[in-house]
Amino acid sequence: MSARPVGIFFLVLIILSINSCLFGQDSNPTTSSLPSINDLATIIDKTTAGEDAAGKEWSTPVKLVIIFSGLAILPSLLVMMTSFTRIVIVLSFVRKALGTQTIPPTIAIIGLALFLTLFTMAPTFSNINETSVQPYLADQIDFEMAGSRAGDAIKEFMLRQCRQADLMLFVQMAKMETPSDPRAIGMHVVIPAFIISEFRTAFEIGCLLFIPFLVVDLVIASVLLSAGMMMLPPVMISLPFKLILFILVDGWGLLAKSLGLGFN
Repeated sequence: MSARPVGIFFLVLIILSINSCLFGQDSNPTTSSLPSINDLATIIDKTTAGEDAAGKEWSTPVKLVIIFSGLAILPSLLVMMTSFTRIVIVLSFVRKALGTQTIPPTIAIIGLALFLTLFTMAPTFSNINETSVQPYLADQIDFEMAGSRAGDAIKEFMLRQCRQADLMLFVQMAKMETPSDPRAIGMHVVIPAFIISEFRTAFEIGCLLFIPFLVVDLVIASVLLSAGMMMLPPVMISLPFKLILFILVDGWGLLAKSLGLGFN
């Protein structure tokens, strides 16, 4: 079996599968900025059409192994290299601040985070499609070049969100010379720096979200204490007021807008 950059293939395959399944195919193929399901099938056939030492093409079971292996690492890549981490942490903070315990359910939070991730990552995916996928399908570039361009687009997105201090921290830990161009830094440095930057940003947003709900809890607790109702749980009384406040300010709309516009 010929040697191929399978890791890069996984990345391209996963990006294509997400876009193909969720965005669909435009009625006019010439104006579509995202790859279609047919493009995905063509990518799989072309990248698994290599020959082994005996001159035989890869069999269907081998192709299936590659596809399912790519799907197996999809959650990790989704969390590590996209906006999913920040979004899901912020949504979890909102649920904690409201005090609703399991409402919205975890599956709903993850689903909303997934689609908000696809919304915020759409420009990056479109860039990958235009500069990497379509030229590869048209045989204008080889597979290695297509994978390199896709990786560069993802890296550029991560660098835009990454704090300079976090990036330099991992550069120093890797004992590398500080490059003049951040794009020259390897993925093994950019990815962890991007992740902790997203953690920091998500926690900052979470702290700001907690403040108004904390004020409501304090007011309700003070009123109950003044009325001598010390045995009545303040959380039970404050929950309806927090829900009303969240609804009146259109909390979900403001949250989705701030998350969508918060990425560079």
